[in-house]
Amino acid sequence: MAYNGSADYRHNQPDRLGVLITNLGTPDAPTTPALRKYLGEFLWDPRVVEVPRPIWWLILHGVILRIRPSRSAKAYAGVWEEKGSPLLTHTASQAEGIREALQEKYGTNVVVGFAMRYGNPSIARVLDEMQQQGVRKLIVLPLYPQYSASTSASTFDAVAADFTKRRWLPDFRFISHYHDYPPYIEAMANHIEGYWAEHGRNEKLVLSYHGVPLKYLLKGDPYHCECHKTSRLLAERLGLSPGDYLTTFQSRFGREEWLKPYTDETLKALPGQGTRSIDVFCPGFSADCLETIEEINEENREYFMEAGGQGFNYIPCLNATPGHIQALVQLIEDNLKGWNLPDNAPEQLGARAEMAAHRKAESYPGRQEI
Repeated sequence: MAYNGSADYRHNQPDRLGVLITNLGTPDAPTTPALRKYLGEFLWDPRVVEVPRPIWWLILHGVILRIRPSRSAKAYAGVWEEKGSPLLTHTASQAEGIREALQEKYGTNVVVGFAMRYGNPSIARVLDEMQQQGVRKLIVLPLYPQYSASTSASTFDAVAADFTKRRWLPDFRFISHYHDYPPYIEAMANHIEGYWAEHGRNEKLVLSYHGVPLKYLLKGDPYHCECHKTSRLLAERLGLSPGDYLTTFQSRFGREEWLKPYTDETLKALPGQGTRSIDVFCPGFSADCLETIEEINEENREYFMEAGGQGFNYIPCLNATPGHIQALVQLIEDNLKGWNLPDNAPEQLGARAEMAAHRKAESYPGRQEI
């Protein structure tokens, strides 16, 4: 097997710290072919769908990829922006905000990139770009505050698979979750309070998280517990009583039971239970995407209002707001502890190149520097 190395490697190449943030993914365009490709990659991941591969291949290719891509393409077309999908544009802005903050403090010794677990830019592509830029220490931060095997662990799988093909591996740290990280809780609380100050506050706050199959919880996945802890800490910070907020789960797929209560069923029932106005926020989504814009702010808004609701406010995700960027930068810096940043002073790089050339001249006479 041939292992990937750095093209045109030189011993006086600066060593850099790399920070890679990742999110779930996006199709390349709001079209049926693009959605078929994207969903094929996403739904084939065994971390996402834990069904024996031969059976799942027949279901996926025989049924799902024949029907769902066209439906999803219509939904994506409704939220698509000039620069691409909302998730892509928000994640790019988050990476830029983190880059500016870290480079202001540490200079160009820090390289910040973003990638998607499914679709583009791919994790493998961005890791390759980072290696070419001399990244020798790497922190990977999946933007999933609550850990799940179907999200955080799947991202680790992709990074690890790429590493198996590389000749020279960087020192590596992986942030698997930050569901109870105080700056994250504080950023959400400030964001919600700012929204309430501008738009007013409704009767109840609904905290909607992406769902996963119930069997994942029963097999030991901590996602359900981490979502509830995030909700509890956020509610405490906002001064809410247990009756002031709800934790629900959205975006279920297929016929099996998923984590409950379901967001859509809850919103259909609330008006009949006496709650006529709600605010909805999605703590598990670091950036607005199809699931928050179309599913929550359009589809579930309609469910609630048709059931007799009188007021529905969707509070946007943290996206690239200053408070969110500050929290993520602090999280990254906390995970830098114990690592010395590379010393790329010109005299250090020059001395390194000179020593390498001297060793080569002694060991391999006549051979050019590589």
